[in-house]
Amino acid sequence: MTTTTTTTKTNIKKSLQALNIKDLNFGVSTGQDNFGEGAKIDSYSPVDGALIGSVTSCSKSDYDKVICTSAAAFEYWRKVPAPKRGEIVRQYGEKLRKYKQPLGELVSYEMGKSLQEGLGEVQEMIDICDFAVGLSRQLHGLTMHSERPGHRMYEQYHPLGVVGIISAFNFPVAVWCWNTALAWICGDTCIWKPSEKTPLCSVACQNIWLEVAKENNLPEGISCLVNGDFKVGEYLTADENIPLVSATGSTRMGRIVGQKVASRFGKSLLELGGNNAIIISESADLDITIIGALFGAVGTCGQRCTSTRRLIIHESVYDEVVSKLSNAYTQLKIGDPLDENNHVGPLIDRQAVETYLTAIEKAKAEGGRVLVEGGVISGSGYESGCYVKPVIVEAENHYDIVQEETFAPILYVMKYAELDNAIKMQNGVKQGLSSAIMTTNLREAERFLSASGSDCGIANVNIGTSGAEIGGAFGGEKETGGGRESGSDAWKIYMRRQTNTINYTEELPLAQGIKFDL
Repeated sequence: MTTTTTTTKTNIKKSLQALNIKDLNFGVSTGQDNFGEGAKIDSYSPVDGALIGSVTSCSKSDYDKVICTSAAAFEYWRKVPAPKRGEIVRQYGEKLRKYKQPLGELVSYEMGKSLQEGLGEVQEMIDICDFAVGLSRQLHGLTMHSERPGHRMYEQYHPLGVVGIISAFNFPVAVWCWNTALAWICGDTCIWKPSEKTPLCSVACQNIWLEVAKENNLPEGISCLVNGDFKVGEYLTADENIPLVSATGSTRMGRIVGQKVASRFGKSLLELGGNNAIIISESADLDITIIGALFGAVGTCGQRCTSTRRLIIHESVYDEVVSKLSNAYTQLKIGDPLDENNHVGPLIDRQAVETYLTAIEKAKAEGGRVLVEGGVISGSGYESGCYVKPVIVEAENHYDIVQEETFAPILYVMKYAELDNAIKMQNGVKQGLSSAIMTTNLREAERFLSASGSDCGIANVNIGTSGAEIGGAFGGEKETGGGRESGSDAWKIYMRRQTNTINYTEELPLAQGIKFDL
């Protein structure tokens, strides 16, 4: 591990230089203007516990400056033709291609996900930029026939305003870009409040934007950054100058954001927790099933909102699935995520480790039987104290701990006899993000995808719960929040819809046959 760690630090140093990340960085920005008079936030890597760098946080006066600048920029940006806004997004995507390797390495080092996942996250940013460029020429409304003679009706979409974006640590750059790329082409300006656990990733993204802004002589305020704790998030949610707040994170956080924004009649886009299950049918192809379940459960060390938390397995294949999966767990390599030989990196911090340990004890106390033991890994290469062993627990769906989302590599396995019961178990949690069924039976697959099947925003067949393509709208139901980001027609939430009626006659017929004799 010593050689790997040394190599990692060398690579990271180069990556930080390429991204213009310093030991101390301003955490508030409107573009070229960078500032921040709030308390310093130190970013420690969960990979090795080392201090990567620090950022200044956003004070109330800093925020007031940012919102004024962003609101002024909106007055300019909304008048720029949408295809030209798309051209700016295209250029940002090109910059991301240039900085893909160093940004991917920073994501991996600051968050703890594997290097391939870090690079994959940057690729998601590139992909959504490509998607947004095409979309900038397709912000379609529609034309309708009027019931009034000599009238025409149509519907169109206009830029909304300043969009507030609150993102989580587990996807420190992609989720911001999902929102921002679409908001930009829709004519909105953006203020981003990233997770205080991954502040340097946000500074890097803003530094990349700065290059595009300079090259195109763009005004301050189109892309803004406000680092800080929950108080900065409260500035966004309470601000009547922000018509839309997009928030990704825990259900607890989303409930607070949703209520606060709704109280001022703003709009919120909420993408919250998941408690995702895979139903494994008796007809499942077990080769792909094991791969899908394994990656879903341990990828990103179980810190994806789409991570697989539950396996609902047909009783006829239960023993075989559990045996094969348990054997696969013994082959997992845990360590430095920048070393591509490793499968599992660390949890984000020691607080997450404590949550992981507590969840295991709760599962045991409720009657769960641990099939693959967990624990914290110590020793050379694991000095951060954030490395844990993925766990498999035989449990029942009604356990309180199973009903919760634990952001850690804990997988609960349980049996079913009839598909209807399996679907009830799958749906029998408060979250409704992602779901999957492994089956070669067409009837089972279609039943799962029907109105009486999975109640989640994402329902897959013969692919796991984890991972999403930017072409489809991403999000879920129930306590997942109901919001949709990324593809399909998710762009519509970043715009205001307007219905227009045009009278091209010399008469004015009134509704309900009302007449005025004047």
